[in-house]
Amino acid sequence: MNTLQLWERYQKHLCHHPELGLSLDISRMNFADGFLQEMAPRMEKAYGEMAALEKGAIANADEQRMVGHYWLRNAALAPTREISGEIESTFKAIKAFAGRIHGGELKPQQGGRFNRLLVVGIGGSALGPEFVADALGGVQDKLRLYFFDNTDPDGMDRVLAEIGTGLGETLTVVISKSGGTKETRNGMLEAKEAYRQAGLDFARHAVAVTGEGSELDAVAKKDGWLARFPMWDWVGGRTSVTSAVGLLPAALQGIDIDALLAGANQCDAVTRQPETLKNPAALLALMWYHAAAGRGAKDMVLLPYKDRLLLFSRYLQQLVMESLGKERDRAGQVVNQGIAVYGNKGSTDQHAYVQQLREGVNNFFVTFIEVLQDRDGKSLQVEPNVTSGDYLAGFLQGTRRALFENGRESLTITIDRVDAGTIGMLIALYERAVGLYAELVNINAYHQPGVEAGKKAAGTVLKLQGEILAKLRQEKGKQFTAAELAAAMGVKEEVETVFKVLCHLVANPDHGVTLTEGKDLFTRRYSLDTHAASSYT
Repeated sequence: MNTLQLWERYQKHLCHHPELGLSLDISRMNFADGFLQEMAPRMEKAYGEMAALEKGAIANADEQRMVGHYWLRNAALAPTREISGEIESTFKAIKAFAGRIHGGELKPQQGGRFNRLLVVGIGGSALGPEFVADALGGVQDKLRLYFFDNTDPDGMDRVLAEIGTGLGETLTVVISKSGGTKETRNGMLEAKEAYRQAGLDFARHAVAVTGEGSELDAVAKKDGWLARFPMWDWVGGRTSVTSAVGLLPAALQGIDIDALLAGANQCDAVTRQPETLKNPAALLALMWYHAAAGRGAKDMVLLPYKDRLLLFSRYLQQLVMESLGKERDRAGQVVNQGIAVYGNKGSTDQHAYVQQLREGVNNFFVTFIEVLQDRDGKSLQVEPNVTSGDYLAGFLQGTRRALFENGRESLTITIDRVDAGTIGMLIALYERAVGLYAELVNINAYHQPGVEAGKKAAGTVLKLQGEILAKLRQEKGKQFTAAELAAAMGVKEEVETVFKVLCHLVANPDHGVTLTEGKDLFTRRYSLDTHAASSYT
């Protein structure tokens, strides 16, 4: 295809929405001329399913739940007045609470003002807020944000060290729908202990975002935390960023959450329409279907040419992979669906993995994200009539061309600028694209049995750890190899897990487990230090 033919294809397939400040170019995807027409009946069905979803149809059959993240941007669409009222009142409460914090009406225990914010959450309760905070944050932030987004003790220590003596002026928001998510529970307990060691009352610095009546809700209510905001069962974690999960941290940071919601709502309106050529979310879903052969045959590589969008690929990993990575379709057939997502940022990608993208295994399609505005105001000319931003734009165009010339497919999303409205728009765009793609391949995008299986397996390991420690306490001073200990416990089939648990226990002083070296790893002998055991039991 020569350049003029490619230009004709570009004009024919460009989806441009000036009211959103958004364009989607699918011309570098090698779909056949009849592909869109061929997929039209399936798209019509997908539109119908999405419309039913927005009207309150049960989407998560496992838990008999609706999926209503679209209502968060337009409460009037909610299926009941009660839900509409809860959405509106919650958003008002978020803005009022943020105003009281910013105005100094709500003060830290030792006086002054809150100027830092620690967010404790995991998965959708952290990835969305982190993306929004990084994309829209800056020196103008009213509160500086930090995150506990894992149960890694060293990671939490690093965050606390960075906060340092500012802990007394730090507000902590704990986010967990059930209140029983172990990673978040652990982060809350670690934060609470840090406040205690600093001579501070955690409750006077704490806010909960959780389900009504949850474990976390009960703790926050009992201990008199500063505030509690709801998480509803019809909002999934990976689509919760436009609920209190994302809006409360954003409002406290000083981000314009009205603009964020408006951008998402405007995109919802555009991507709700059933005219595929004018619907960027539908075109995204169709291009994923084309590129990945409707079964996840290729990976999605996200390359935003903007530093502020670096975390977008991490956010999309959960949204796309947790939604689409399913063993069975709705009919119960084994399909092993999914699309893997990874990404970097331009032009860092030039010096990372573009070499493989152009010349290595062709197992991917690229989504470029182009941002037209380089910065507020004029830029320095680093060469005559050339700015740093010109270079960034040139690298994007050059990489896009180099990939196409070598038969590698790509999409390009162009936005005018990065602001609260465009971030809301991007979130809504991909939420809708995921929903439509799931309909095309007949899977349920709104449940995650694999995640629950992983949690159950972790619980089994921790139960076994408790049994290991109990056996070692019972046999104080006696040494066992991992195989001997597993046999003594009657769990020979779990010897590898016993070995791995012992390795971890020995590496940390928390439980008093010691080892005597053997001739190799597997003849090491483990015991409970009798002196240390009295301190840890």
